[in-house]
Amino acid sequence: MTELKQKVCARYLQSIHDKINMLQKVLDDLRESGKNETKSTAGDKHETALAMLQIEQENKRNQLKAAQEQLAIFSRIDFSLRSEKVINGSLVCTNKGYLLLSTAAGKAIVDEKTVIALSPQSPLGMKLMGACVGDSIIVNNILYNIEEIC
Repeated sequence: MTELKQKVCARYLQSIHDKINMLQKVLDDLRESGKNETKSTAGDKHETALAMLQIEQENKRNQLKAAQEQLAIFSRIDFSLRSEKVINGSLVCTNKGYLLLSTAAGKAIVDEKTVIALSPQSPLGMKLMGACVGDSIIVNNILYNIEEIC
């Protein structure tokens, strides 16, 4: 499972980098649109379009900041640590699939296995932290049996 964990971590790291790059490109495109919009002098219509552009830029800047924070958190985790108990950075195999305790980075498929990256602060993450192989956890009426920890 160690090889799987390395692939999973690489996939999520790449995914976060891709998201940052995409958001940066969108922001660059919006800046360019803003420059073109300032050349127009269509009155109220111009002002509305410019305001909408500024709102969109602010939204994308906030998303970019969140993605950069997610990258910082993910990069600080030592995924090479091994433990008998679930810790931050653990890849946990359960009867419901694989869970990576790291940041809330969503679902990925690696080697035909579905993995969900979740935060240790999430309801499921909090219950998993400190659990051992053989433990069972119930969250939202769903039973998770811990089969393996890597």
